Amino acid sequence: MEIYKDINTPIKQEFEKLLNSQLSKNKIEEGKIIDGKVTKITDKFVFIFIPGLKSEPIVDINELKMIGLKDKISEGESIPVLLEKIEDKNGEVIVSAIKAQKIKGWFKLEKAYEENESIIGKITSKCKGGVIVEHAETGSLMFCPGSQISDKPLKNIDHLIGVKQKFAIIKLDKVRGNACVSRRQIVSSNKREDKAKIIEKFKVGDIIKDAVVKGYSSFGCFFEVNNEIDVLVHLQEISYSRVNHPDEIFNIGEKHDLKVISIDKEKLQIGCSIKQLSPDPFEHISNYEIGKKYKVKVEKITDYGCFCSLEPGLSTLLHSSEMSWIKRNIVPKKLFQLGDMIDCVITEIDKDKRRIAISHKLTVENPYETFMKKHPVGSEINGTVSNSNEYALYVKLEGFDIDGFLHANDLSYLNKPEEELKNFKKGDKVKVKVLEIKKEEQKVRVGLKQTGNDPFDWFKDKNTNDIITVQVTSTDNKGLYVKPENCDLEFLIKKANIAVNASDARPSRFVGGERIDAAIAEINMEKRKVSLSIKLLEELQNKEAVSKFSSPLSGKNLPFSSLSKKLDDKKKNDEE
Repeated sequence: MEIYKDINTPIKQEFEKLLNSQLSKNKIEEGKIIDGKVTKITDKFVFIFIPGLKSEPIVDINELKMIGLKDKISEGESIPVLLEKIEDKNGEVIVSAIKAQKIKGWFKLEKAYEENESIIGKITSKCKGGVIVEHAETGSLMFCPGSQISDKPLKNIDHLIGVKQKFAIIKLDKVRGNACVSRRQIVSSNKREDKAKIIEKFKVGDIIKDAVVKGYSSFGCFFEVNNEIDVLVHLQEISYSRVNHPDEIFNIGEKHDLKVISIDKEKLQIGCSIKQLSPDPFEHISNYEIGKKYKVKVEKITDYGCFCSLEPGLSTLLHSSEMSWIKRNIVPKKLFQLGDMIDCVITEIDKDKRRIAISHKLTVENPYETFMKKHPVGSEINGTVSNSNEYALYVKLEGFDIDGFLHANDLSYLNKPEEELKNFKKGDKVKVKVLEIKKEEQKVRVGLKQTGNDPFDWFKDKNTNDIITVQVTSTDNKGLYVKPENCDLEFLIKKANIAVNASDARPSRFVGGERIDAAIAEINMEKRKVSLSIKLLEELQNKEAVSKFSSPLSGKNLPFSSLSKKLDDKKKNDEE
């Protein structure tokens, strides 16, 4: 074999030139997309020819089915493939048609994203947090969040699945190969163009007829105009009177006339006013007087009161607390209806706060004042038990729509309150005495036991240390239970007060029914309190016996008796 040592020969240079020209035409690099010519098609594979490779790569027929190219290719045509490996461990060339299509699709998505252009795609399936969108041109899969499907909440999106439509690319992650798209931007953009054309129809000062209340928030109320555009009436433009929230004035679906007061063509917003359709009623508020009765019209009913108008545009709140003297926890809709003309008295006019307060109950006399005139404290009145609880009865007083409060302690002088309370039921007729009237608090307290004789009056002419005869009714470890003769009250003589001698202070000495004497140890008519004591009776009797039967000379011969007399005399002199 001949060895050419000189590589600069003309032949060698020509060969190098031809070789370089061939390689520069077909740059074979892994990771690049190359067009290959289809040379053969079988049931399972497609053979392609790529110049510069030592063997023909093959593509699985199923791969072409997945990207929709199986029926579109034929021998002699070219298809793009991704060259993954020039030679694997088996010496074969590895290519992929699917990956080539995805990469080409990604390039198109990048271009659309950079140029802020929309793409055509279709929703293929639902997933957690949104839907999967397929790029119509390349088959690339993208994610569309649920919040970006539409500009309005949709309960069902089945009608959008499989339909080709425009999407905007809102996020592109080149590293991870993820794309996020939005249908909402396309919808909003189309509406913005339409909205701009609609706004051109309006100008400041226009009067919009029959705008429909669509919704409200804490800062104003939204109206729909001609089923085309929504406009805002700010809270301060609703009424000349103070309004806390639009729902105090409006109901969804109502129709109102509006005045255009502002147009923002950049934000595509129209501001309107209702109060500017009429003159400011507060300019002639001096026509109304506090304390005078006027007719008002019920415009809106809420849980806490009614909004009424003295005249168009001059509204005021009738609070539930000012609707009735008698009823509590009032439900306004049960008393009034929309459109009712009712009498009210103006109780306050605040020009600075633009507020007027009214009262309906002041148009009639306070029933508690009337009751106090006809039935002062101490008088008796018939009534009917209307309700009860665990500690009291409520008695509806005859001739009045007033419930008197009857505490269980005022049912009986003798029986226990809780036991006596069980003897009454709803509907029972009773005669009671008026004990207390609080017209400011709208309360009347009555008593039942006060209509009869008070058994405690038995002690009216009695004093402390008086001796009375009692009868033992029962005994227990606490002492003796006794009743004074001709008295229905029962008292307890405690064990310590049975006898002077501790050994005799035994309740078991008594069996019941005995008549014995006892002394009044304490008496308080105001507090209705009496204490009886046998021990005190013995002490009083002993003292009396000593004073009657002891000798005046007793103790004279005792030691220190003369000293005791001298000390007593000295004490008297000091006091003088």
